[in-house]
Amino acid sequence: MCRIYAGTDPRDYEPVTRSVRLHGAVTSIRLEARFWAILDRMAELEGVSTPRFVATLYDEVLELNGEVRNFASLLRVACATFLDRNSRGAGAEGTGRRVDAAAEMV
Repeated sequence: MCRIYAGTDPRDYEPVTRSVRLHGAVTSIRLEARFWAILDRMAELEGVSTPRFVATLYDEVLELNGEVRNFASLLRVACATFLDRNSRGAGAEGTGRRVDAAAEMV
């Protein structure tokens, strides 16, 4: 059983830091390469760039909760939720709406 997981390519869990603009401020987010690949796919399905997708998610969490605590962990959980929904046949096509928040990679 563990060979499936133990045999994971080390490049997949190599930490990658990307800079993203959130509310006009540049911040760095450090996630494993595999999570960035999933976020890239999620953004693609929404028809936006990954930075725009991440910024919109940040804004939505801020709106719902009044604060954004541990955003990197939230991104990982969002990826797990995306994979879970896809494994059950839901969500693979995205939400069908475009993300409108302004964000860019710096």
